[in-house]
Amino acid sequence: MTLPAPLTGVVPPVCTPLTPDREVDVPSLTALVDHLLEGGVDGLFVLGTSSEAAYLTDRQRRLVVETVIGHVAGAVPVLAGAIDMTTPRVLDHVRYVTGAGADAVVVTAPFYARTHPAEIARHYRLAAARSPVPVLAYDLPVAVRSKLTADLVLELAAEGVLAGLKDSSGDEGTFRTVVTGARAHPAVTGFSVLTGSELVVDSALAMGADGAVPGLANVDPAGYAHLYRLCRAGEWELARAEQERLCALFAMVRVGDPGRMGSGSSALGAFKAALHLRGVIACPATAEPQIPLSAEETAAVGKHLAAAGLL
Repeated sequence: MTLPAPLTGVVPPVCTPLTPDREVDVPSLTALVDHLLEGGVDGLFVLGTSSEAAYLTDRQRRLVVETVIGHVAGAVPVLAGAIDMTTPRVLDHVRYVTGAGADAVVVTAPFYARTHPAEIARHYRLAAARSPVPVLAYDLPVAVRSKLTADLVLELAAEGVLAGLKDSSGDEGTFRTVVTGARAHPAVTGFSVLTGSELVVDSALAMGADGAVPGLANVDPAGYAHLYRLCRAGEWELARAEQERLCALFAMVRVGDPGRMGSGSSALGAFKAALHLRGVIACPATAEPQIPLSAEETAAVGKHLAAAGLL
């Protein structure tokens, strides 16, 4: 299908269910997609952070994107991450995800080696030149060590290189500059500005964002779809109450003991434990070398679900 310009609404970054031996669990992945569609989401983003794309082999990445696109069958747009350390590897990913039918590709800045802003700009221009579908930038400085500046994003948007931005930087000032700059720039049309935050979706939409890509929407897609529609209807007090319910639910990402695991193990483990407890996926396993949640930590996830009315 053609990607809407701008893309709006709730576009969850789809988790990748795994079997106990850490292979992609295809039946659970299609069940998760059905769960998200039934929750009223407006698109899907595969092979991003919440998909554990950095942990998957190229073979597993291909299986994920082919499975989801085939199962969705055009019901909603599917965005696919083309995320890797260098431009040549990103171009390889662009080729196979677009060949599988992705409606857009999502690309971070290069990483591992430090890069200059001119090299980042060149990276995006090359990706757009090779991609038959729109390219969105993924601002994720915690992982790639480069913060995309508002000036660079708007410059590439005005050139037609970028069709949108998924902002997971946590820098709300720069995010607002992109939102207002895209609205004011005469050469920028149809540009999608999406927040990657679970916690400030109502605020982002109030300042003019087009939508959200919240990892927690795997667990409660209907909640985020409801929040989005309340905001669009101008029901700001009701939206604030729903956002606060989702903020309380998001506390599940901190159930893991920081003395024995990292924040990523805790967060992704909590999302998958929640999906397992809700009966959506068969196994809560995360990719190696992430540390699994204990029985007590999983029980704490269940308490968050119960408090949010989801269990």
